[in-house]
Amino acid sequence: MAALAREDGARGPERGQRGCEHYDRGCLLKAQQTCEECSTLFGEYYCNICHLFDKDKKQYHCENCGICRIGPKEDFFHCLKCNLCLAMNLQGKHKCIENVSRQNCPICLEDIHTSRVVAHVLPCGHLLHRGYRCPLCMHSALDMSRYWRQLDDEVAQTPMPSEYQNMTVDILCNDCNGRSTVQFHILGMKCNICESYNTAQAGGCRISLDQQ
Repeated sequence: MAALAREDGARGPERGQRGCEHYDRGCLLKAQQTCEECSTLFGEYYCNICHLFDKDKKQYHCENCGICRIGPKEDFFHCLKCNLCLAMNLQGKHKCIENVSRQNCPICLEDIHTSRVVAHVLPCGHLLHRGYRCPLCMHSALDMSRYWRQLDDEVAQTPMPSEYQNMTVDILCNDCNGRSTVQFHILGMKCNICESYNTAQAGGCRISLDQQ
């Protein structure tokens, strides 16, 4: 940062903005990318709005976000409703939630909007840094179909004790929001509608009359 000093050390509005009242040098502070005296480069990237100095990471300043983001710029677009820069492959293919990034990550509690950690845009429209299920609406964060098929095999290879084999339970699916009655199993209960195991018990267990 360059400093243009006044000989008398006084402050005055005619020379431009200076530091706070505790700043005693009376110098005009002028942020710039290179030193006026020796041409030393302070940063490969410099934003004259954020006054950010950094190595070149293909950064760009987004006026709508109000901050600098790591690019390259042509790989991102700003969604006006979400109020956030998103990858171009999400344009027209994501669920918009107004000002969705103006909150902390529900898992790590870091501010999402200013975080340098990439936030994942979930099918439900919420954002989080990591995790396989959205803690806000409980929808699956990723395509879990391969894991559900693995669970099918594990359930088939793990028979329940005889007293539980005819036990059924009402469940609510967190992915499709459907309700169904399925056979109880300790490893998981599969939705009859979308075949997801991301379910929660919604009623008590029942045993058929001939087993009571």
